[in-house]
Parts: sequence; C-alpha cells; structure tokens
Amino acid sequence: MHELSLCQSIHGIVDRARDGRPVETVNLRVGRLRQVVPETLVYCWTLVTDGTGLAGSRLEVDHVPVVLDCADCGRRTTIADALLLSCGSCGSGTITVVSGEELLVTSIDLADPATLTPSPEES
Repeated sequence: MHELSLCQSIHGIVDRARDGRPVETVNLRVGRLRQVVPETLVYCWTLVTDGTGLAGSRLEVDHVPVVLDCADCGRRTTIADALLLSCGSCGSGTITVVSGEELLVTSIDLADPATLTPSPEES
C-alpha cells in the first residue's frame, strides 16, 4: 500500500505550505498511471493527519485520464484501459504519454479564521 507513503509526503508538503494556518481541503491531481486507489489514498490521509495540525482536513482527488499522442497516425486519444498503452485510433505502440502520470498538490483550501472555534487553551 504505497498510498500511505504518498500521504506522508503530501502531509509534509502541505504542512510546510500552510505555515501554521488551518487547512480545510487539499486538492490533488492523480493520473491513472500512478496506480493509486483514490479511496485508499483518502483513508490513509485520515491516518496520517490524525493528531496533527492537519487533522480534519479533506483530501480531494481529481482523476486524470491517460491521454496518448500517436507518432504513426498523429491522433491524440484517451485510453480507458491503462494496462495496454497503444493508440486508441490505429493501435500503434509508438505513442507519447500526454497525461496520466500526474501526482500533484494543485491547491490548498485554508479555513476562514473568522469561522474557527477557539480551542480551550485560547479562550
């Protein structure tokens, strides 16, 4: 289950970027070729963030399809079955992957400080 180690890396990136501010949502783009199970990634996020400054934040995953450019027929196709990488038009294997390999933190939605309930220590 490499989703756990991915979440640990994402946690480090987000924790540094938030600079102590509360986070509501972490938005990711994950390509189909990354072989990530989105539900497992979301579950692992709750495990990794529990008891940290990111506890309660959500992981939103945008799935990126596999898109190929074919050198033989010149067409760009979206592939439904990522196990076989060939042109969806002519079947050629002389292709370039255009998308589907992404794993990016695209944005972090910060909580509005005005809506936060102060912790007992802050009251």
